[in-house]
Amino acid sequence: MTTDFQTARESLGARLRELRVEAGLEGRALAERLGWQPSKVSRLQNGKQTPTRDDLTAWAEALGQPGVIAELHGLLAGLDMKQQHRSWRRQLAGGHRGRQEIAVRQTERTKLIRGLEVVRVPGLFQTPQYARAVFDANAEFRGIPSTTEAAVEARMRRQEALYDPDKTFRFLVCEAALYHRACPIEVMAEQLDRLYNLVGQRRIELGILPFGAQLRRSAPHTFWIYDQRLVIVETISEELWLTGEQDIGLYEKAFDWLAESAEYGAPARRLIGRARASLDLV
Repeated sequence: MTTDFQTARESLGARLRELRVEAGLEGRALAERLGWQPSKVSRLQNGKQTPTRDDLTAWAEALGQPGVIAELHGLLAGLDMKQQHRSWRRQLAGGHRGRQEIAVRQTERTKLIRGLEVVRVPGLFQTPQYARAVFDANAEFRGIPSTTEAAVEARMRRQEALYDPDKTFRFLVCEAALYHRACPIEVMAEQLDRLYNLVGQRRIELGILPFGAQLRRSAPHTFWIYDQRLVIVETISEELWLTGEQDIGLYEKAFDWLAESAEYGAPARRLIGRARASLDLV
């Protein structure tokens, strides 16, 4: 499937080819002028390789066209933005399984995962039945193929990372997530029991942001921080994959400020237990 990112990269390649043709140079001659392998020129022109800013500067200067450097850098910046914005429509076109496999790989290569969940239980802590309800509802909402069983299997496989002694997990969950039900009562009860038992486990720090807590920073939306290399932000229409140092630093600060208002240990268990007891009254 052609992605927005790939389409933009091919457009940039077409512009590079156009500049070369206008300069009257064959690809091999340009490669010699740049000191590159001819295959690199070919890959860049055909959208098979992402150029660096230095590549684009060298390309323009080798063609005697320094005036187009700013244009090429602008196209590259747009390309980076396409890579950051990953639409759910494209990611989930074949169902949930593919995206869950990506989550498995990201978790495998990460030592410290921090996250905020506003209205649902984090995927790493979900029971199979809770996850199944979430996937089924989302498939119906988006009108995508149902690959729920495969997605649940991948999510459960991802949870094996919780027992890896080399990994640490720090999560904040708004108290609202303990009450919002996207599943039957018995499934929610089982899910809250699991959360209750996770509090205090080694390498897992689970904080609950209680109703009425004074916050230095509001809890705006779900986000996950993978080490200090990636932040993933979820919206209704897309995911944002942020890798810039300033973006990551800002989300780390937001997490730290929210963490100051969270309840941990026995107080967190009390909040979870209160939500669990409320189900017996429904």
